[in-house]
Amino acid sequence: MGPYDLSQIHDVSREFQIYGDLRQVEPCKIGHINETYVATYNQGGAVVRYVHQKVNTEVFRDPAGVMDNIGRVTRHQRARLEGIGTTDVTRRVLTVVPTRDGETFHQTAKGQCWRTFVFIENVRTYESVTSPALAQEAGRAFGEFQRLLSDLPGKRLVETIPDFHNSRRRFDSLVGMVGADQFNRAKSAAPEVKFAMSREKIVDVILKAMARKQIPERATHNDTKFNNVMVDCTTGKATCVVDLDTVMPGCALYDFGDMVRTTTSPTLEDELDLSKVHARMPLFRALCRGYLEATEGMLNKHERALIAFAGQVLTFTIGLRFLTDYLAGDTYFRVHRPGHNLERARTQFRLVESLERQAEEMQKYADSI
Repeated sequence: MGPYDLSQIHDVSREFQIYGDLRQVEPCKIGHINETYVATYNQGGAVVRYVHQKVNTEVFRDPAGVMDNIGRVTRHQRARLEGIGTTDVTRRVLTVVPTRDGETFHQTAKGQCWRTFVFIENVRTYESVTSPALAQEAGRAFGEFQRLLSDLPGKRLVETIPDFHNSRRRFDSLVGMVGADQFNRAKSAAPEVKFAMSREKIVDVILKAMARKQIPERATHNDTKFNNVMVDCTTGKATCVVDLDTVMPGCALYDFGDMVRTTTSPTLEDELDLSKVHARMPLFRALCRGYLEATEGMLNKHERALIAFAGQVLTFTIGLRFLTDYLAGDTYFRVHRPGHNLERARTQFRLVESLERQAEEMQKYADSI
């Protein structure tokens, strides 16, 4: 669909409880999974915008489960915030616009799944964290997200992508891919494979603690990049956590660990100059403070004791995924040049080393909060 091809969006918009005349549609480039459009409507002379999104059902094979999760989570967040007197709830929580039939999504005759959200005005996203102030906002935003869902009632959320952060499964997949070596790439990745194999002992630490019930399963976001946080353009404060497709049962530490991975390094995840890759302690401190203050009273002693370790294991797990995909012929992650996934794995593993060196200092800081 082109940027100004209104026909399909016009047909889709009629299926939702939206009133007014559709005036303009623009593609939204944020995100790489779903197809997203910002649509402008004239409602009695007022300009109102909505987000229309086509769900990628190749990635999310159970769109009904995804939307059931999102509906439950956003309703509960809204109820919690209204209960404490929050006045800007529509800017703090995604608002799902129901279909004419009262459903959370519309499925076309061709099987396409569309959903609609209210557009949040006067906010922006950042691709990277450039200051301790932004890092603290990242920690606070995702910490508040977890805290608001800590008493989510009802049945267990749907696992939208099973075993998404299961580090043991990711490690075992790498071992199998190295053994098969279908694309004859194991030799070119020998240093990275050796690095991964030398750290097998860390993959089961959190999983075993969860199996022993020392660490509880929680409703978690599972994709805690800072570009999934809307930041108010005027105040610079985090307002709303978005991209809720991966909200499902998980571990709070995995959410925090992915924040560490994506927040503390000054480089992109495919940086070629590995000398630039390191975890910045000032940003870790700010991130940690924002997160632990937002989750005060929620995390137990076992979770708090593994705060620094969480960054290591999540970064390592993502590195495993990049390395496995390289050996598998680049079938999952989009690549832009030969060896791209191997470069990504190297960057993750270098960040793991930096986190390992600073682990004691990081945990000591977390313990002080």
